[in-house]
Amino acid sequence: MGKYKKPANILLFVVCVILGIMLATQFKSAEQARSTLSQQRAEDLVDRLKEAEKEKKALAEELKKLQSESTVDISAQERIALKSKAGEVALVGPGVKVTVDDSKVVAKPGDNANLYIIHDDDLLRLINELRAAGAEAISINDQRLLDVSEIRCAGPTVSVNNNRFTPPYVIAAIGDPKTLESALRLRGGVVDTLKFWGITVNVEKGEAITVPAYKGTRHFEYAKVKDGDKQ
Repeated sequence: MGKYKKPANILLFVVCVILGIMLATQFKSAEQARSTLSQQRAEDLVDRLKEAEKEKKALAEELKKLQSESTVDISAQERIALKSKAGEVALVGPGVKVTVDDSKVVAKPGDNANLYIIHDDDLLRLINELRAAGAEAISINDQRLLDVSEIRCAGPTVSVNNNRFTPPYVIAAIGDPKTLESALRLRGGVVDTLKFWGITVNVEKGEAITVPAYKGTRHFEYAKVKDGDKQ
């Protein structure tokens, strides 16, 4: 019995050693696999992060570009609108053209000859009717009318923006053509009154009435921008 116990113990020891080596090897392989997998995942996450950063940067640049373009467009539109209101640019649109000329009727003895010619008051009445009817831009003989414009008699002529003109006078007004024409042709209105004295008034509607830019100069000697309203 003793002869066979020692070899059996040795065999059992060898088997245990082999099993231990196999288990250790398998554990090491598993650890290496897990380590390799973790490294791959980490590298994959780094790559994804880099791609996300690139996309973020590209989107940020695109957004900045769009915001810049939007600001330019809005500023340009605002500048055009302000220039239009200030009369600094020529305008075109639907409206009416009114041609006014002195009467060809010979004044009767005793009549006031001034009733047969056009005065600044006559032009102002026509302008006021057009403005009340919604005219957005008006000119007389290519002189743009603004709040600083003046229309006044200067001897046998009429001065508009310090420029003297003789008849005929051509008024251009941009707005709704039907409304503007109707306002001028009201029964008993300004046109009827002028025609009563033989003064020629011709009203034409058009789809491309041109009102030129203001040619005068403007300056403020006393008026200043109020504190708090400065941009």
